[in-house]
Amino acid sequence: MDRISSPKKTKDIVQKYGFKFSKSLGQNFLIDQNILDNIVDGANISKDDYVIEVGPGIGSLTQNIAEKSKSVVAIEIDKTLIPILNDTLKDYSNVEVINEDVLKLDLHKLINEKFKGNRAKVIANLPYYVTTSIIMKFLEERVPVQSLTIMIQKEVADRMQAKPGTKDYGALSIAVQYYCNPKILLKVPPSVFIPQPKVESTVIKLDILERPKVYVESEDLFFALVKDAFGKRRKTLLNALSTGDLKLNKDLLKDVLLSSGIDENRRGETLTIEEYGLLANNLAKIL
Repeated sequence: MDRISSPKKTKDIVQKYGFKFSKSLGQNFLIDQNILDNIVDGANISKDDYVIEVGPGIGSLTQNIAEKSKSVVAIEIDKTLIPILNDTLKDYSNVEVINEDVLKLDLHKLINEKFKGNRAKVIANLPYYVTTSIIMKFLEERVPVQSLTIMIQKEVADRMQAKPGTKDYGALSIAVQYYCNPKILLKVPPSVFIPQPKVESTVIKLDILERPKVYVESEDLFFALVKDAFGKRRKTLLNALSTGDLKLNKDLLKDVLLSSGIDENRRGETLTIEEYGLLANNLAKIL
């Protein structure tokens, strides 16, 4: 089967349909087959796998996924791309394209209906402007997926897999690592896209954990605590948490930090996810 991803083929398709790239939708099409092969290989899919693709564009990545998997549902928000996808993917009977906004979809219902309840794998070249929202939808809604293999902006990928004490470590690091084991697969230069983005990209794989990284009594309290701690990075933990949205009493907080074995003068970016879990659980006992 001819590769959709070749620069000439991509340009021919764009020209044939008079397609106009949308900056607001963050549309950049991959034109490097090696990168596409590496994404699919990194996702570790087989003929037994059901795949959700978000943002298929003209179908370059979809084509490669379809050839390796059992079934693919490609979710595309741009209605002008639907006739193009129906054409470029017409030879693949295991692909279904749906014109929807993934952020508004009931993904549990989709998996039940399309994949008969089987856990899926997610593969996507995500628009940078909604990267975090899409990822957190899958994670927070406990959508039954095994992994997300996604191409995103390099800086965001770096934050997702960052360790405590580094400049990239933040609330996003903890949110992702609470649900997943993140692993960076490859770096992707702007030159392999049409049009070329102004930033470098990274393919990262998020393997979903069977249970969250730490046990917490209240996820709402845990994530609120993390948000407050990183909301004022320059402040000590005691000051950041006592002046944050939780409005924790300073004396009470001192006692809880002491009982948790956490120095009140540390800063939020030095705490491990386990320490945040312990602190949240000890606070949950008295709040």
